Amino acid sequence: MVGNWRLLEGMNIDFEPDACSPGDRILQTLEEIHERFVVDFRFRFCRVRAMEPGDTRTPERPGSFAVKGSGRIATHDVGTALDAVRTRIRELERRYRREPGSVTLLAVSKTKPPEAVRAALAAGQRAFGENHLQDAMTKIEALAGCGVSWHFIGAVQSNKTRPIAARFDWVHGIEREKIATRLCAQRPAGRGPLDVCIEVNVSGEGTKSGAPPGEVESLARAVRERPGLRLRGLMAIPRPAADFEARRAPFRLLREILVDLNTKGFGLDTLSMGMTGDL
Repeated sequence: MVGNWRLLEGMNIDFEPDACSPGDRILQTLEEIHERFVVDFRFRFCRVRAMEPGDTRTPERPGSFAVKGSGRIATHDVGTALDAVRTRIRELERRYRREPGSVTLLAVSKTKPPEAVRAALAAGQRAFGENHLQDAMTKIEALAGCGVSWHFIGAVQSNKTRPIAARFDWVHGIEREKIATRLCAQRPAGRGPLDVCIEVNVSGEGTKSGAPPGEVESLARAVRERPGLRLRGLMAIPRPAADFEARRAPFRLLREILVDLNTKGFGLDTLSMGMTGDL
């Protein structure tokens, strides 16, 4: 089944737990959950700000902590917030007759500290997306052995392929054969193939990265020939649009390309779609 990826934001926290086990009660604050729907479903957490230095206000309950935002104090258990998102995803899977569990949530942890990832890990989240390599490497080191699946979701530069190939589990943005070649060559043999998606420029924007739709098949064949890579699907970041149907059109195109590739034996199972700006 075709799945797609989901974004979590607003993961700033102001304490430093030691453990990364999901059994630990590590809590963080999220002000609000916003539901989004484009093609399938879109969810995000709004951004919140950690307490300022010297703020002596106390959390509303033990084990949580306060966050300053919008003139009020809010406290929430990240597990409760994640459960709400997961419940909504399951509801929409049923409503739109999708196979249960076919929608995957990817928590985008870029710019967030390792402690924020630990909080989400404690709530059962395992897949996290990063596109700032240096920041990501700090978190990967800090959370080694915690069972995190690390996804690189930004444009891949040639001079950064080695650490990406060595430390990440997924890459969501291959747009050139050169990048595929370097990632394959630099993937450690002991780690197994790197799961990858091809980025597609579905809106035809000259300033956007991604392969044109007409060139996706040839790139997919090149990626498939690399033994250090495992082609899983396609990714796109379309141009924003105000009209609902206009927003759906590029995502529909991406799915049509995937279906066409699968008729030719590619066996793809992933559509990596959706940003916090999608409505």
